[in-house]
Amino acid sequence: MIYLLITTLIWAFSFGLIGNTLKGIDPLQIADTRLLLALLIFIPFIKLCHTSWQEKWQLTLIGAVQFGVMYICYLSAFRFLPSHLVALFSVLTPLYIVIINDLRQHCFTPWYLLATLLSVFGAAVIKMDNGDSNDIWLGFGLMQISNMAFAFGQVYYRDWKRARPHISHGAVFGFLYLGAAAFTSIATLLISQQPPIPFSATPTQWLVLVYLGVVASGLGFFFWNKGATQTSVGVLATSNNAVVPMAMFASLFIFGEANGGTMEELVRLTLGSLLIVVALLIAKRRAT
Repeated sequence: MIYLLITTLIWAFSFGLIGNTLKGIDPLQIADTRLLLALLIFIPFIKLCHTSWQEKWQLTLIGAVQFGVMYICYLSAFRFLPSHLVALFSVLTPLYIVIINDLRQHCFTPWYLLATLLSVFGAAVIKMDNGDSNDIWLGFGLMQISNMAFAFGQVYYRDWKRARPHISHGAVFGFLYLGAAAFTSIATLLISQQPPIPFSATPTQWLVLVYLGVVASGLGFFFWNKGATQTSVGVLATSNNAVVPMAMFASLFIFGEANGGTMEELVRLTLGSLLIVVALLIAKRRAT
């Protein structure tokens, strides 16, 4: 549990840093830079002899989804949303964790459908008369793909590692970053139209990128996935939302995103947030 708490504190400021300090930089390049830095930190700890080639591929694919797909969608959402809404729309990750875990256990409950519909309604309340509606929905959609990818990786790595308690996290975690960095590098080469970061980032932006890559991504994901193997699925799902109020507070009041908002916009944000939280509470209700 301590690993999840440490990571929560680290991640609380990441949303505001990305949304306010890294504006103008291609999200694909941000994702790729962060994951390449994380990979460089963990390459020395990889133990090739501890896993079979099949297990290496499994870890590489988990990393490509959990970190690669998640980061590309998550960072792309900043093009359409302020950072406090990116944080808010990550609140549904626990719902996807429970759904994915239950599908693996071959069970399901209709409460999930109600929770999903209510969360979309909450996003619609926030959207009303709040800028370009297409931007809000594009950002919301990207965040849900990001949430599902992150949830998938948490559940699958948790199951993979718990089935192999004799293997240390440090000996294999580099494979996850390898898969993620390979995915984002290919996506960046094929899609990105902006100049490479070394030619476009300011010194301040580089400092933020190094912090995000080494600490928030490198140590953060390692601590988070290690903590996930030491808790129940319920605790893991709930822990995913601990960062949301802290990240929203930091984005709104430390990074100043609340200054430009009217009282009506703040009321809509509050009501929409409550609906999404209620959706999450409904999703946690299990059929007995």
